[in-house]
Parts: sequence; C-alpha cells; structure tokens
Amino acid sequence: MSTNPNINNESTKIAKTFSRRDILKTAGIGGVGVLVGASGLGGLLSITESKAKQIDSGESIPLYGKHQQGITTKTQNHVYFAALDVTTTNKQDLIRLFKDWTKAAALMTEGKSVGELTSNEFLPPKDTGEAAGLSPSKLTITFGVGPTLFKKDQRDRFGLQHKQPKELVDLPKFPLDALEEEWTGGDLCIQACADDLQVAFHAVRNLVRIARGKAILRWAQSGFQRTAQADPREGTPRNLFGFKDGTANPDVNDEKQMNEQVWVQPGDGPNWLANGSYLVVRKIQMFIEVWDRTTLKEQENTFGRYRISGAPLGQKNEFDKLDFNHKDEYGKDFIPVNSHTRLSHGDGSQKILRRAYSYSNGMDVKTGSFDAGLLFLCFQRKPSKQFIQIQKRLAKMDKLNEYTSHRGSAIFACLPGCKQGGFIGETLFS
Repeated sequence: MSTNPNINNESTKIAKTFSRRDILKTAGIGGVGVLVGASGLGGLLSITESKAKQIDSGESIPLYGKHQQGITTKTQNHVYFAALDVTTTNKQDLIRLFKDWTKAAALMTEGKSVGELTSNEFLPPKDTGEAAGLSPSKLTITFGVGPTLFKKDQRDRFGLQHKQPKELVDLPKFPLDALEEEWTGGDLCIQACADDLQVAFHAVRNLVRIARGKAILRWAQSGFQRTAQADPREGTPRNLFGFKDGTANPDVNDEKQMNEQVWVQPGDGPNWLANGSYLVVRKIQMFIEVWDRTTLKEQENTFGRYRISGAPLGQKNEFDKLDFNHKDEYGKDFIPVNSHTRLSHGDGSQKILRRAYSYSNGMDVKTGSFDAGLLFLCFQRKPSKQFIQIQKRLAKMDKLNEYTSHRGSAIFACLPGCKQGGFIGETLFS
C-alpha cells in the first residue's frame, strides 16, 4: 500500500465519489426506502433552526403578528412573486406545508438558514445557500390562497368549499384583456419582498423546494423599483413610463383607513380571514418603444399628471388634491376625462393599497421589443367594491390602454398573521 498521503487522499475522494453515485443509483424508483432509511424522513424534510446568528437586527422584519408582513410594510426594493398549484389531495399534507412554510419563513426573515448548517454529505443541503452571509435585507414573506384551492373542476378539494369567501372568486374578464394561461391563476401564492433580489429569490426558491410532493410552481415574476441608495429622499417610485406610481395610496399608518380599505373585518365573510386582505395581481406589459415616440404633452394628458413633479395637471405639487373642475384658459379640463388619474380616482370612494413593481424579462421574441412592464400588486378589503370597480372604468376608456396590455391576472386571500408557535393558515384549517 502506498504511503504517499496525496495518493491516499485521492483514493478517499474517489471512494466517496463512488459512494455518492451508488447511493443516488440505489435511491431511484426502486430504492427510495434505502435513502430515506439512511437519514430518516424527518431529517430530509424537517425545518430546524440554524445556529447562524442574525447579521443585522435592523434589517430584520419579524414574521409573526396580527397581520402578515409585506402588505403595509414600507415597500422594499425588490419582489419575487410566485403562484403555485397544489398537487397533493391530502388535507393533512396541506396543513403540514403551511406549518413548514411558517417555520422556514420565520428563519429566513431573520437572516437564518432553513436547516442545520451541517448535514449528511450524501444528501443535498437543506438550505440552497445563496443567501449565506447576507443580511435579511428587510425580507418579508406573504402567503395567500386562491379560489381554486377551495373548488376546482366542480370538486371540493379539501373539504374547505364552505369556507370560501364570496369575494374570493376569479376576476371578471375586462375589455382588452389579453391574458395568457402561463401568467394567470394559482392555488397558492408567495410574495417575497426584500432590499436584495438574491435574498427574495432565495426565500421563494426554498419555499418551493419545501413544497415538493405537495405543490408545484405555476408561474413566477421578479420585480424592482428604485433603491433607497438611488433615492435617499425616498420619493414616490416611477414606473417604466417615467411617471410616479402610487401617489394616491392610503396612509398605511392610519389604522382607521387600513381597517376600512385594506384589512378584512369580522363579519365581512368567513371569520378565518379577519385581519387578512385580498391581493389582486396583474402582469401588465408596457409598450415602451411606442411610448418613447409619444410627445411629452400627450404622455402627461394620458396620465393626467406632470411627468417631473407628479402633480395633477393644472397644479403644482404631487400630493395636491385632485380638482376635476379646474379648466384652462380655453375652458378645457386640465385633467382629461380619459386620463388614467381621473378614471382610477372616480368619485374617490374606491381606494386600494398599491404595491407595484416594474419588471423586465429581456426581449419579447415575437416582436423584437422589450418584454417589460408593471407587476401590479394591490391589497384591499373587498375586491368587488374596490379593484373591480376601478378596473371596469379603466378598461373602458383609459387612454393608457393604448400603451399597455394585461397579460396575467390572479386573486388571492392573504391569510391573517399568526403568533409564535402557531402557523400561517391556522385559522383556515382549524
């Protein structure tokens, strides 16, 4: 036998390589029990707290609370949004998934791994690792359930149909919708927002991984807005048309407004959703090349606001009250009747909490133009009285429709928050 340590080390590596290959071969369809028996099923799937220390407590937003985070939380720089389809037919599997998701999400929002740092070298690590060494970056993870979780193909899937809220139904088809199946619907949703896109992606990636055998990815989209470093004054973000987006949002610090406009209240429907909210998602493609050839005056008339200041036409400041009776020297409305601002405002009685992000998916191979636009996310207490009424007006005569196309759509009930020791979705399954 050789006494050369290098040769001995190399032999050990080769032996380990063969061992891995043998184990993976054995763990095929016929040998799953060998793999599970060697590590224990719990060792493969359980979510355990990492010993890694939180890097920056100021960057962490706790998961637990009365409401889920990521709704009224100050908007972070990035979003990674995913819709999933449930594949299991076992209700207990679904409950276990939400319990595991809650544990994993609580760890990741603290900047921790979803599994122990040391693991069996013959198995994949429990955490995918791309966020190792990174701060939590103000990560929030928000979970929701779609209408098809309750009923699909006329079938009560998990004995939950009697708990389906009347508000949680597929959105109506609006005029000019060009929805594509690949960007529409979903049984479940995960919204991960963070000041670092890698942190947000890591969260969704690991949650989808935990869901294996119970749910699969249906569609996903990342999004961005201007960062705090780029805009220290933290002004209203601009969309890809160059206009400020979200000026008319209600005040998230006003509890009365939030209870009236955003949070589902006891008595609104099944009480399991009280303190939750409804999320509407629309993937809106923007034809930015066409927009870039449009005159500034036409752009401002389309939005009903000045591009630079964000002020309503005819006024000076971004947050000036809208005045639809204000006319120019020729007697014409400053804010055109078909402008986006005028139509979205209506009589002012319908408000939604916008949390939109821009997206860019490279090039649209069909047209040779940018595949870019707006991942529109909005939260509300009653979609039938809020988003749907607003979108009906916009779909009919919004001048912005000339430059956009709605390609994706979904609605979800975002579950109420939970206390430590409980889990997101506990009220639904209790």
